[in-house]
Amino acid sequence: MRLRALLETEALGLRLLGGEDELDRTVRGVMTTDLRDPSRYLSGGELVLTGLAWRRDASDSEPFVRILAGAGVAGLAAGEAELGDIPADLVEACLQHRLPLFAVHETVAFATITEHVVRQVSGERAGDLAAVVDRHRRLMTSGPAGGGPEVVLDLLTSDLDLRAWVLSPTGRQIAGAGAPLPGALGAALAGRHLAATRTGRRGPHRAAVAGTTYSLFPIRNTGRGAVPAARDVRESVLSDWLLAVEADASDWPAARLDLLQGVTQLIAVERDRRDAARTVRRRLAQEVLELVQAGAAPAEIAARLRVAAPVLLPGLGAAPQWQVVVARVDWTATDTPGPGGVPGDIAAGPAAQALLEEILVDPAVSGPDSADRIAVAHTGEEAIALVPLPAVPAPLPDTVGGPTDTTAGTAETAAAPESGEPAAAQDPALHADALLAAVREPLSAGLADDGRLTLGVSAAVHSAEGLRGALEEARHARRVAAARPGRVCAAGHHELASHVLLLPFVPDDVRRAFTARLLDPLRDYDRRHRAELIETLEAFLDCDGSWTRCAARLHLHVNTLRYRVGRIEQLTGRDLSRLEDKLDFFLALRMS
Repeated sequence: MRLRALLETEALGLRLLGGEDELDRTVRGVMTTDLRDPSRYLSGGELVLTGLAWRRDASDSEPFVRILAGAGVAGLAAGEAELGDIPADLVEACLQHRLPLFAVHETVAFATITEHVVRQVSGERAGDLAAVVDRHRRLMTSGPAGGGPEVVLDLLTSDLDLRAWVLSPTGRQIAGAGAPLPGALGAALAGRHLAATRTGRRGPHRAAVAGTTYSLFPIRNTGRGAVPAARDVRESVLSDWLLAVEADASDWPAARLDLLQGVTQLIAVERDRRDAARTVRRRLAQEVLELVQAGAAPAEIAARLRVAAPVLLPGLGAAPQWQVVVARVDWTATDTPGPGGVPGDIAAGPAAQALLEEILVDPAVSGPDSADRIAVAHTGEEAIALVPLPAVPAPLPDTVGGPTDTTAGTAETAAAPESGEPAAAQDPALHADALLAAVREPLSAGLADDGRLTLGVSAAVHSAEGLRGALEEARHARRVAAARPGRVCAAGHHELASHVLLLPFVPDDVRRAFTARLLDPLRDYDRRHRAELIETLEAFLDCDGSWTRCAARLHLHVNTLRYRVGRIEQLTGRDLSRLEDKLDFFLALRMS
């Protein structure tokens, strides 16, 4: 329960003296004390009741309150029976340490408050709520009359004073009661959940973020019709939803834990319904992909696209542009038998499909039905998304200084009109880095030290004839991403027109020999003399060999910069005034 609920209970006779902004703190227990230092009896979350017998003079208040705040208590309630009014020094100390302070009327016994708190947090009401949840489960399994997961989350809030949210594996909010969960907090909780799941520990998992404790419950359907559990946790870790509850479930009674497990099973029904709704879009993507890979006639592919467009972009009839996104999840082989009985044989295709569907959802959009533009198929270990792009009105010729070709190029290079509206606001195209920006942290936790996610994005194409090239472009971009370090990497089509396309295909032994010959002498010198030659070289090349700009960037005198560059040339036998040597250093830095 929350402090606010205690304050609103008239029978308890509590009067707030300070800490109005902290009334949403959760009360997990109650303790009565008059010890000057009760810290060894506190575990956090308690409402502390005191008759103030510990206070001899004003100097005693701040140390007492500091001890309570350090122990993480929820609030302090001081009785008025001993001293009458609550001392001002105690009020000031509580304000200083942001500890909510209540005055207890002299007619109210501490035992009354203790009994009320214990009754509220003991889980005795869980049975009543369980009956409501069971009725709701029957409604949801028979049709949409139950109202979705928000209804049961509202029940948790109203009946058990538990705030809860359903999150995707990337931390996006699927459902919630009350105020939405901030995106950064959702991502952090999803990351904690994925990391704990990878260790093999059973949920709920405890996570403390920004001073608040959450319990994270995996959402898996274990009832009738449930899909058999994956033999390897890696098959489902990146696609399972979770229920985040703002409470510490480590000391909950079995009845309350069973209730929350029932809630997760109920939400799993909604997950199954969401997956069923995506079946049509997945089949459309699969049909188009098979036609493209089989080399079908453009007219046949165009016919399938005409069928897909109204489903993915309702009301528009036809999509003027399409993009292709390719994703792949790779796991390091282990000795653990996979579904096929072969060591390390993990079914990554379906997991990559579910994950790509999630990644392509706008992170600012909540709800389970927000992915209506996404058609994802999977073939082998790859997931391939066919994404339609709505039309962008072309700017008038006289507003941008010349005519605009609306049939060539990509949406990434669209110009903004002079009205001041930024190009990004008009640009519906997908960008590789932007797709992963909001999900990199939680997914890295789920991939741990044996998994990788790589993703490639094509340019937009305007016809069926361009779809095969877009697929190959997205696959090439994904290979570029795979050549980069990191657990979660992406590359876009624009990177295929530069040296970046060539670097992934340089053999590892050639890379090592090339970079070692040029850079190892500089690294050795830096280790011995702390000379920062590598940093200087990177800055010099980035400034296109400009002495003044490079010196300004490094906050060096030009003569000092010339000395460092001379030392680089002396150690490597190269001449940084020559284009060929500059290019060699540039490539060595990129490949190192």
